[in-house]
Amino acid sequence: MAPWLQLLALLALLPGAAPRPVKPRAADSEAWELAPLELLEPARFALEMYNRGRAAGKRAMLGAVRGRVRRAGEGSLYSLEATLEETPCNDPTVCQLPVSKKTLLCSFEILDELGKHILLRRDCGPVDTKVTDNRNWTLNSFLPLLNKDSFPQTLLPFQDFSVKMTSIFKEFVTTYNRTYDSKEETQWRLTVFARNMVRAQKIQALDRGTAQYGVTKFSDLTEEEFHTIYLNPLLREKHSKMHPATSVNDPAPPEWDWRKKGAVTKVKDQGMCGSCWAFSVTGNVEGQWFLKEGTLLSLSEQELLDCDKMDKACLGGLPSSAYMAIKSLGGLETEDDYKYLGHMEACNFSEEKVKVYINDSVDLSQNEQKLAAWLAKKGPISVAINAFGMQFYRHGIARPLRPLCSPWFIDHAVLIVGYGNRSDIPFWAIKNSWGTDWGEEGYYYLHRGSGACGVNTMATSAVVN
Repeated sequence: MAPWLQLLALLALLPGAAPRPVKPRAADSEAWELAPLELLEPARFALEMYNRGRAAGKRAMLGAVRGRVRRAGEGSLYSLEATLEETPCNDPTVCQLPVSKKTLLCSFEILDELGKHILLRRDCGPVDTKVTDNRNWTLNSFLPLLNKDSFPQTLLPFQDFSVKMTSIFKEFVTTYNRTYDSKEETQWRLTVFARNMVRAQKIQALDRGTAQYGVTKFSDLTEEEFHTIYLNPLLREKHSKMHPATSVNDPAPPEWDWRKKGAVTKVKDQGMCGSCWAFSVTGNVEGQWFLKEGTLLSLSEQELLDCDKMDKACLGGLPSSAYMAIKSLGGLETEDDYKYLGHMEACNFSEEKVKVYINDSVDLSQNEQKLAAWLAKKGPISVAINAFGMQFYRHGIARPLRPLCSPWFIDHAVLIVGYGNRSDIPFWAIKNSWGTDWGEEGYYYLHRGSGACGVNTMATSAVVN
């Protein structure tokens, strides 16, 4: 790829660099409705955040609002779409002229927990009347990245691409047993899918490892949907301080894999719940208990969702808090005794059913060579990473450019179970919690030794004496 194309692709991948497609409003669709009164409060909060710091005469006004809400525990996550009217002048008489007004279409993600609002995401762009007023939705009509003028010359001609994408999308729908509520929803998902394929190609072009990106079970989700449902923005908060782990003096072996030693349970699936933090921690405790007792038990993530009051169930959590909760509760039940449901329920913890306990938890070194040595001797490690590109990851060793996968924006908790080399490329073997129908049978392979995606920034472990 030419250097200027690489630069353009890089810029397009940066957050906020390009407008995201807006979900169409079908006349008979029930997916979005005009906002009930419940949506007005978060909408007004979103407007307040948008206007913060703007001069009085340049503040936007709220227009139409529509949205939906997803509840988890004591929190509500609002996904809103709103039109905002900007008046870029201070003269009220001039600003009454329609030509002087600028209409924006904005998408907001707002968390309401115990009456406190937090703005998680904001994306605004000018309204395209050709798109927002059209009822005959097609792939061509509202996919800016795929118009004939801007479509990459290295790909198929535009019409051929449309036909090809439709064919691939139909195969995707069959493979992953997708059903949609309406024709409009199906057409919208086709558009999202096609845009995602372009994005996956850009990620592929900029990856310096051997990873392959393309169709996955998440390919019909927008970036916002994927982040909201499957990732964990709370990981960006500083976790509670723990004791530093005692360093391992022995050098790291050339390779190690706890799966081959019997210390790792099967890949699990967190479902449509941001509970990766719980799976990362239980995976670590499963390994620690195996090393102490020689028995591998599959432990309950649901116990943490229901009974860990320091974390926020499907809205996210921190491994450091989860360790404290396990210790405070008195231990963990097995998955058989406390089954995973994928949403928060009333705590049903029974001390009599506890099978595993922990004594403490520790922070590990950020030096990856020391992490490898610790892992080989002490067991699988809970880590947090930036999940950039993982929505489209299929196999291979991922090594995204650092500006695209910054360690400052970690949003997913996983479990390192081993390390090694493929074709002289060092990797971490990472157990994910998105089921075996993602990645390499549920595993993600990430470059080792470069601090890729912040893999070394929040490495922790339970302690079992």
